[in-house]
Amino acid sequence: MIRLLVGLGNPGAEYDATRHNAGFWWIDAVARQLGATLQPDRSYHGLVARINRPEGPIWLLQPMTYMNLSGKSVSALARFFKIAPGEILVAHDELDLPAGQMKMKLGGSHAGHNGLRDIHAQLGVADYWRLRLGIGHPGVKAEVVNYVLRKPPATEREAIDGCIDRSLEALDLLLAGDMERAMMKIHAKPPRPKPPKPTAVVAVSPPTDPAP
Repeated sequence: MIRLLVGLGNPGAEYDATRHNAGFWWIDAVARQLGATLQPDRSYHGLVARINRPEGPIWLLQPMTYMNLSGKSVSALARFFKIAPGEILVAHDELDLPAGQMKMKLGGSHAGHNGLRDIHAQLGVADYWRLRLGIGHPGVKAEVVNYVLRKPPATEREAIDGCIDRSLEALDLLLAGDMERAMMKIHAKPPRPKPPKPTAVVAVSPPTDPAP
């Protein structure tokens, strides 16, 4: 089962709505769904919520270390509560997926993501789960830093929020440790909107002359 849910981002109002904070948006949505409130906890260098469930407690975490030191926060909480890497799910922004798409996987490289890079380093392994929330790519590598630190246009933000909403449908499966079914639900394509029904055409008879 997943015992620690992490959302990556940067602290501060100036970063709240930027693409790099998609992981924060996700953990905020999870907290709302579970009725939890994230609170500052200096011991774990972040905002933390504990939810007690019949299977045991789970934790939500938003590192407040800035992105490139995210591992400091994740490893502090995981080690204290003896949470194994395979019981951790990290949600983060993903350049290699367009806005509106998401993928989940276990392990793999950090692919240049500074938050994942530091989590790798601090945990000493890469065998934790990731929820990759697509934000799209600017098309030019030199533009990546500016791109992730800018707000997405309204249509892209709506697409990312739609992904987050759909991912919550798999939350109970994730927490129960049914990762295969959770991945199937997360990777399912969203339903296409139904085309509007054709408007019925009402025939109108031409006016008749009044009787003489």
